[in-house]
Amino acid sequence: MDAQKQEQRSYWRWSKQDFFPEESFASFASYKAALSQTFPRLRDRILDRSTRSKELVELKKESENDMKRCLNWWDLMWLCFGSVVGSGIFVITGQEAHDHAGPAIVLSYAISGLSALLSAFCYTEFAVEIPVAGGSFSYLRIELGDFIAFIAAGNILLEAIVGAAGLGRSWTSYFASMIKNDPDFLRFHVKGLAEGFNLLDPLAVVVIVVANSIAMAGTKHTSCLNWISSVISAGVIVLIIAIGFSRGHVSNLVPFFPLGASGVFTAAAVVYWSYTGFDMVATMAEETKKPSRDIPIGLAGSMTVITVIYCLMALALTMMQKYTEIDPNAAYSVAFARIGMKWAKYVVSICALKGMTTSLLVGALGQARYMTQIARAHMIPPWFALVHPKTGTPVNATLLITVLGSAVALFSSLDVLSSVFSFSTLLIFMLVAIALLVRRYYVKGETPKSDLRKFLASLFVIVASCIGGTALWRSNVGGWIGYVVAVVFWVLGTLGMELLPQLRVPQLWGVPLVPHLPSLSIGTNIFLIGSLGTEAFWRFFICTAVMILYYLLVGLHATYDVARHMAQESKVEDGKGKVDHGLS
Repeated sequence: MDAQKQEQRSYWRWSKQDFFPEESFASFASYKAALSQTFPRLRDRILDRSTRSKELVELKKESENDMKRCLNWWDLMWLCFGSVVGSGIFVITGQEAHDHAGPAIVLSYAISGLSALLSAFCYTEFAVEIPVAGGSFSYLRIELGDFIAFIAAGNILLEAIVGAAGLGRSWTSYFASMIKNDPDFLRFHVKGLAEGFNLLDPLAVVVIVVANSIAMAGTKHTSCLNWISSVISAGVIVLIIAIGFSRGHVSNLVPFFPLGASGVFTAAAVVYWSYTGFDMVATMAEETKKPSRDIPIGLAGSMTVITVIYCLMALALTMMQKYTEIDPNAAYSVAFARIGMKWAKYVVSICALKGMTTSLLVGALGQARYMTQIARAHMIPPWFALVHPKTGTPVNATLLITVLGSAVALFSSLDVLSSVFSFSTLLIFMLVAIALLVRRYYVKGETPKSDLRKFLASLFVIVASCIGGTALWRSNVGGWIGYVVAVVFWVLGTLGMELLPQLRVPQLWGVPLVPHLPSLSIGTNIFLIGSLGTEAFWRFFICTAVMILYYLLVGLHATYDVARHMAQESKVEDGKGKVDHGLS
């Protein structure tokens, strides 16, 4: 009877029960009572960890309809390629080569690529073991608890909004450069607004809305459109690299380190944006036919190829043009125009536009699935968890990303967006690496307390040594002795963890060289975070403060009610099972 009623319910519904069904929000009196229990509930949520069965089975019921398993490794490889290539290489390379790294931008991409590859390895193990749409949100909820997962969820939402907005703004810059050699040609300057927020971009809004509308139509259709366009993009990229090397001059690479090593690492932290998007593959696990085979191939294979491509493209750009003359907004198209190849300028611009469009498409797919799982957990209203019965896609969650991303894209400039985006992404990747170590070394009820204390001590030494080394680098004090001490402590922490027994061994696919690779991933992500500018830290802390305020007022009480309801249901089912067993 309940299933029949559910089938008869319209997908488009707007009642209070669909947005706030929890007991804490039933009335003002119940909400007031819930607020009075904020600290006991917070303690409960901080200590609570989800389970694999909850994420894979119980929470999926909130969507009412299933997503369709329609993707294989080929789809995932090109989804990764389409999401990553175009989301940064055509956008950030010129800006960072001009402002920070110079020709050494190629090393910035190599450093970021190594860090991204390490993070990708961490994601593969989780995605194979926990093939659910929540991606890193679900992984962290299981291993690090509800509160840490919420902080990640807030940053995932921030990443989704900023990523879509940045791509929309970049799309406008390249399209404007094709019409007239002015990236701001199609924007409207508004006096009275702060610098960085005073160039309105309506075209970016249109592009975001169109791309996200396609993503709502169906996963397989979007995937096919993506890989066809990505194959064409790959051919154009080969052409760009070939022209860059044939028409470039080695003399443009001198000086190679105009701002020293600090400029290289500052650029590496920002160009990390160019590698973001690979985590979208993990969110597609719920729609993948054979996650244990397809996800490792799709993630690791595509990220290795992409790193090589990025380094070659960065080198080609800095050979074609002196880094001081590179246009920060539309670097490649302007560079080709200046060497007399106007036709190449249009080819590059079209390729960049197509790359950004596919990045928006895949980003809409992945970020909407993040939002779906977050809504399934009731950290945001469960209305956003609903899956459309015909398309098999989370239309409501996609609409959320579309509206918020469009609003930010209308006002915010690219340089404001990129640093915030990098901070959120690096933080999440670092937390996933920590979660992987927790997954391997800590099993509730099985790990002896002495081993748990040793594990926590080793983890603390790893994280503290990375933060200490990064702080020394950022403050420019201590010299090489300080760096050596930080590295020695990092090695000792990693070796201390290696001596402990791993209580959970992956059955299908596992990250090799644990704890060394996850520990290295923690170090590289912390170092890249420390290389970001002070403004990025302030923006991140302000956004996090807003997230925590929302959690204390809404998310905490919703998830507490859901957890209590699930626990009561579990007790009832256990009681029925015992009765049935006694009768038999």
